[in-house]
Amino acid sequence: MGADHAVRAFIGSFTSAGGRGITVAAVDRDTGELTVLGSTDVVPDPSFLAVGQAPATGDTVLYAVSESSEGAAAAFTVGADSSPRLIGEVRPVDGNSPTHLALAGGRLLTANYGSGSVTVLPVGDDGAPGPVGAVLSHEGRGPDEDRQSAPHAHQVLPDPSGTWVLSVDLGTDSVRVCALEPATGALRLHSEAALRPGSGPRHLAFHPSGGHAYVLNELEPTVTVCRWDAPAGLLEPLGETPVLPHDHGEGPAVRTYPSEVVVSHDGRFLWTANRGHDSISVLTLDETAEKPALAAAVGCGGRWPRDLALDPSGQWLYAANEHSGNVSWFAVDAETGIPAHAGSIEVPAASCVVFG
Repeated sequence: MGADHAVRAFIGSFTSAGGRGITVAAVDRDTGELTVLGSTDVVPDPSFLAVGQAPATGDTVLYAVSESSEGAAAAFTVGADSSPRLIGEVRPVDGNSPTHLALAGGRLLTANYGSGSVTVLPVGDDGAPGPVGAVLSHEGRGPDEDRQSAPHAHQVLPDPSGTWVLSVDLGTDSVRVCALEPATGALRLHSEAALRPGSGPRHLAFHPSGGHAYVLNELEPTVTVCRWDAPAGLLEPLGETPVLPHDHGEGPAVRTYPSEVVVSHDGRFLWTANRGHDSISVLTLDETAEKPALAAAVGCGGRWPRDLALDPSGQWLYAANEHSGNVSWFAVDAETGIPAHAGSIEVPAASCVVFG
């Protein structure tokens, strides 16, 4: 990223809860401050976003899911006036309530929580998604009758090598590793990593070395450390670490549902967002990357932090606080990894922050 490149934040939100849809904000790289520039609500409930480039021009393209019962995905350009403009059509994903999306192998993939599936859509030269090319349906269930009576794909992402696609399923307590067929775009199941029953894995993040992954569990406030073997396409769970102190006060009236996990660019720290406890946890990572240690938990600057994102510089951490309707930013201490609250802006029903 050049020194003169203006960093922008793209913020997703739930229009059904009063959100503006997609909000575009300027990022002050010296202070972390966000300044709202524009928004669009043309797509309902764009709860998760991803940034890519148009194959033909290299222009920035912003992708969004529509977390509705019908389920859809859309692409936008963001011009000089910072108003997102739809490219092509809003495409059905043949899945219910998509919660995540990512680009892999020149295609757009969505994780469909409601239907427990992953959808693959082709991407045109202008960056717009085409009609559904393939759908991979998950199978299985977990012990939690309320949350795990069926598969619930919550995240889909490529591995650092670009060889594999991983999907994290809260309903089946597992992470699937798939191969994306170059010619057809079909997903072929290659392996499946079984996590502890009832843990409810939600999202994972890779260590910058590419040799480990950290799976954040939603149904219990823990992170599962895994070794990642890219040549073999195998994810090996090694153990769990709590992301909150033992005396954090969880009880019948207060439950914690971790939402997002982020690893620092230098691989020394891991952060999690914790809904209910309304905090950001800081875990230190040793040289092996296999022994996270809880160092601190600080307030998230609001209520119900649904997403956590590190800016491109690695100096600023942002929390999208859904229930308090704001995005807060924090200065990251380079020595301890502990974030210090530096400010916030109002974003009703905020759900996601990405940069581009």
